[in-house]
Amino acid sequence: MVFRRRDRRSLWRVLLELIWPRGGWGRAAQYVKHRVRRLPDTPEKISRGIWAGVFTSFTPFYGLHFIIAGFIAMIMRGNILASLMATFFGNPLTYIPIAYSALVTGHWLLGTRLDRSLLEGPRDPNFCNIGCQFNKAGGDLLHNFNAIFTNERADWHGLLDFNAEVFYPYLVGGILPGIIAATIAYSVCVPIIRAYQNSRRKALRAKLSQLKNPADGE
Repeated sequence: MVFRRRDRRSLWRVLLELIWPRGGWGRAAQYVKHRVRRLPDTPEKISRGIWAGVFTSFTPFYGLHFIIAGFIAMIMRGNILASLMATFFGNPLTYIPIAYSALVTGHWLLGTRLDRSLLEGPRDPNFCNIGCQFNKAGGDLLHNFNAIFTNERADWHGLLDFNAEVFYPYLVGGILPGIIAATIAYSVCVPIIRAYQNSRRKALRAKLSQLKNPADGE
């Protein structure tokens, strides 16, 4: 297997590196870029996969980005592996600007008011920003699911407020900036990948020619 690791990582290490990869996000971005350029596919198909991954980063379906990106890439006949790698466009360094653009656009389109404190740092111990809101909504959803099988009482008020203030505006508002960012990524990646592939083919042909005619290299 090309992508199999030699050293097995513990579950704790995997979770930690999802938040902060070894070597930092800059090195992780270089690694993803290197892998994408070496994918055995046409520049257009790889870039369609990148489009799907970048667009998916603007959706509020955290934890499902791989599945959604792969599905969109399949519909677009793009490279699925490229789409999975491109979801790393959404990372701890870009989540805030992505969330900001999606929420501002969403509330504007829906004609509602954005509570900008959701995108700011905590002001008091009881403050809950957007990241906290998603965690809290996940906890409420899990509680209500468990209530089906236990004597606990389900409460949907918090999830309804979360949907009205955060999730639905984020979902609607992420479409436009997601399309813009994904289209820019596609436009940039096609010529870069094509140039890289042509350069690599040229280098491989030169190396093959040298192996066939070793005297030419002397």
